[in-house]
Amino acid sequence: MLVLTRKTNESIVIGDQIVVTVVEVRGDQVKIGISAPSQVPIHRREVWEEIKKGNVRSTAKPADMDRAAKALGQGAPKKPGPEGNRP
Repeated sequence: MLVLTRKTNESIVIGDQIVVTVVEVRGDQVKIGISAPSQVPIHRREVWEEIKKGNVRSTAKPADMDRAAKALGQGAPKKPGPEGNRP
């Protein structure tokens, strides 16, 4: 991992099209601004991980669902009873 030190209003450049700027530092929080083309997805890591989990679930075959759920630490998916998923 590359670690850089920046002050407020200083930036780093990633490639030719992405600029990350330190907007504010307050206590243990840092506010950053990111300039990138609209086709470049930008997410907080925890959001990205949820998207990734959702993609695994939506592309898995039914036979793979138990394995995928276990890999994600969620146990086996619930199977509908004789009446389906009705409450």
